[in-house]
Amino acid sequence: MKLNDGAVPLELKETTKNWFVKLQKHICAVLEEIENEFQHQTHLPGRFSCKPWKRIDLTQPNQEGGGGIMGILENGAVFEKAGVNTSTVYGEFSKEFCHEIPGADKDPKFWASGISFVAHPMNPFVPAVHFNTRHILTSKGWFGGGADLTPTFAFDEDTKDFHDALRQSCDQYHPDAYAKYKLWCDEYFYIPHRKEMRGVGGIFFDYINSGDTQGDFDFLKALGMSFINAYAMIVRRRMHEKWTAEDKYKQLIKRGRYAEFNLLYDRGTRFGLMTNGNVEAILMSLPPVAAWI
Repeated sequence: MKLNDGAVPLELKETTKNWFVKLQKHICAVLEEIENEFQHQTHLPGRFSCKPWKRIDLTQPNQEGGGGIMGILENGAVFEKAGVNTSTVYGEFSKEFCHEIPGADKDPKFWASGISFVAHPMNPFVPAVHFNTRHILTSKGWFGGGADLTPTFAFDEDTKDFHDALRQSCDQYHPDAYAKYKLWCDEYFYIPHRKEMRGVGGIFFDYINSGDTQGDFDFLKALGMSFINAYAMIVRRRMHEKWTAEDKYKQLIKRGRYAEFNLLYDRGTRFGLMTNGNVEAILMSLPPVAAWI
């Protein structure tokens, strides 16, 4: 199956949308299983609260412009906050935004579906993490996404395992993919005003349209499973580490950097706000508590 400009089979939209929802359910189940495994005297195992939301296309009053499912876990024993959101939205880009999106200069209509996952653990020795994949259609069509690990205290073993999992998915897709997407990630998840990386990297990619739509989509699916398996392994490895108030404060400072990046530079945040998305879901990535010095 080939993906040509504007010629997108209807079943492809449904297939990608359904996959994102399936992956959302799987990630929620994995995190809740980890919560169950962790024995804590005061914190009960965390659970996701999932609720649907609808989007109104402001260019066409009284018409729905899609929606999604927002899943949030708060105040768990392992995860202080975690969010797994899916969305499928459609409509027209504003004139101000059209020039920023491939194909929108020819026709402002768009369709976009995706999943976004962010976790902010309670324990400072468990790294925060981000993952998202998406499928966007204008007069052109492409896939995008990425994943990166943001530890407060970096462990070489964790960094290696995380990157190895991403590399495996990339190598199955294209021999040059990992090197290319890793470099893109290093350049993207950089905080210019701090002159520092957000974390220990990962991969980032956009505008994927190789001409083999099924192959591109299979890469997204493989990446989703490799990612959550690797992250779950790292969480289980670190969640019993003892930590101090000083360790927690360092984590809050790191979270402040995370918030700065997402509010100032993140493409997904900007895309969601510019397309009248669910603000609560868009800002789900922000940590529950942060600090600045």
